Amino acid sequence: QVQLVESGGGLVQAGGSLRLSCAASGSIFGIISMGWYRQAPGKQRELVALIITSGGSTNYADSVKGRFTISRDNAKNTVYLQMNSLKPEDTGVYYCGFDLVVRGGPRYRYWGQGTQVTVSS
Repeated sequence: QVQLVESGGGLVQAGGSLRLSCAASGSIFGIISMGWYRQAPGKQRELVALIITSGGSTNYADSVKGRFTISRDNAKNTVYLQMNSLKPEDTGVYYCGFDLVVRGGPRYRYWGQGTQVTVSS
């Protein structure tokens, strides 16, 4: 069984910063990628940032390029999202999603519980 636990959301004024963390635990054989996704009210969940565990290549949504930075600590099975210059349109529930392989099982995407980020204007 795998668990992803997020932390770091909250309320911030426009222009402010927040840092999200997500740590995975359980019978993990290997993690292929770690990502952050968000869902605004009435909208579909969208990819915000993704990092490939091996090599560290990253991918960002156009709307967050230059403002958000994704990083990881492979030894701790943890991913971070540093969010700077936040805008009201960044408001939403942020989920971490790990593509990983459990011991004796297939590759699968696991999700965190979600953390609310609210940016006031």
